Amino acid sequence: MHTVVVGTSGTTAADVVAVARGNARVELAREALDALARARETVDALAAKPEPVYGVSTGFGALATRHIGQELRGRLQRNIVRSHAAGMGPRVEREVVRALMFLRLKTVASGHTGVRPLVARTMADVLNAGITPVVHEYGSLGCSGDLAPLSHCALALMGEGDAEGPDGTVRPAGELLAEHGIAPVELREKEGLALLNGTDGMLGMLVMALADLEKLYKTADVTAALTLEALLGTDRVLRPELHAIRPHPGQGAAAANMLAVLEGSGLVGHHQVDEAPRVQDAYSVRCAPQVAGAGRDTMAHARLVAERELAAAVDNPVVLPDGRVESNGNFHGAPVAYALDFLAVAAADLGSIAERRTDRLLDKSRSHGLPPFLAEDAGVDSGLMIAQYTQAALVSEMKRLAVPASADSIPSSAMQEDHVSMGWSAARKLRTAIGNLNRILAVELYAATRAIELRHGLTPAPASRAVIDALRAAGVRGPGPDRFLAPDLEAADAFVREGGVVAAVEPVTGPLA
Repeated sequence: MHTVVVGTSGTTAADVVAVARGNARVELAREALDALARARETVDALAAKPEPVYGVSTGFGALATRHIGQELRGRLQRNIVRSHAAGMGPRVEREVVRALMFLRLKTVASGHTGVRPLVARTMADVLNAGITPVVHEYGSLGCSGDLAPLSHCALALMGEGDAEGPDGTVRPAGELLAEHGIAPVELREKEGLALLNGTDGMLGMLVMALADLEKLYKTADVTAALTLEALLGTDRVLRPELHAIRPHPGQGAAAANMLAVLEGSGLVGHHQVDEAPRVQDAYSVRCAPQVAGAGRDTMAHARLVAERELAAAVDNPVVLPDGRVESNGNFHGAPVAYALDFLAVAAADLGSIAERRTDRLLDKSRSHGLPPFLAEDAGVDSGLMIAQYTQAALVSEMKRLAVPASADSIPSSAMQEDHVSMGWSAARKLRTAIGNLNRILAVELYAATRAIELRHGLTPAPASRAVIDALRAAGVRGPGPDRFLAPDLEAADAFVREGGVVAAVEPVTGPLA
């Protein structure tokens, strides 16, 4: 099994995905354990002084004015976890919780939080045991970080609350810890607060969203190329010299991908010799690289934000190398929240243009010789009419999901926390949007491959043929009379989600950009 070693300098997106989705084992580097010990010495020294220090010997948030005596500090740390574990609603996905836990461990291991090495080791042990605390959909405002979700994870470290075991069964966390020989943590000064105060949930979802969108943007280039081919369009608009004079990197990459897929096609270029000759293809076809390229460039910005956050130590207060313990506002989720919202906008537009291409394939007045709705016997058969309805419904929802969460703010904690990022909400809706985008591209793939096969006597590009063959091998049937369509669409959705489109194309085209 792959092992991820956590040091003091942050982590990588690949490591987050490996732990969250691949169950990679987590180990703490020697440097991290040493840094933890040094920072803890600082916290212990401050805890022994009579002067109040926020997070060490005071209350929290609007209650920070109360000085807490030594005899109550353990109770204080337990209580903040218990009271903040106030989430409601459906359970959050296992991969999200694992990403959240791993990223909190990453910050703890930086040596800036002041927790003991024992706490970090226990966090790693829980991840390695496959114990996943139950975290709920609602409870985070994204400032101070993802408090409620992180609190539910910290509660499990204490042996309280519920968690899912390696077998998928939800049980009391204390029972699961005992079965794996993990002793519950008895929290000391600062430790409860340090486990709760970060952007880890929204960051984990951003990292995984970027991994998913990278695959979907390549898939969208392929489905756009297949639709262009099925519509007997021109590939002249994809030539590199045209994109070089508007040098957006994503645009050039998308055009190059489409051109590679269309290499050797016998359908491309018939736009001037079919029954309705035309000079230009519709925007949804001709401008596919510009739209997909803008999304790619948005992803590049979001990836930069994620990389910076992955290198960060997000907590309040923090222990600095010179021994100071200082309060700050680094827990505010605005940088991550904006990136999440930008991606939701880009994904919605990619879904929208894919739906317009699909509609064009089904409309006999615009499809240049294809049967209405790609039906075998139009009138008796409805073909893909309602498949496009489903696609349109998904696009409509994506437009609603593109409304930014980060533009909202709601005050909390008796106006102490009077501006929040809503980054967790931005991340949650982006996950829904990505699932919808996958389905939208699956419908375009289903329609475009069917349309190409209905172009009798014309030979598709080798890459297109490879996609069609792989899709059929995956159980997605080709043209024919009407049948129960949902299973085909579900199989196409799974094919896209599992990377089947890119896997089929790249042996022919080489790696897509």
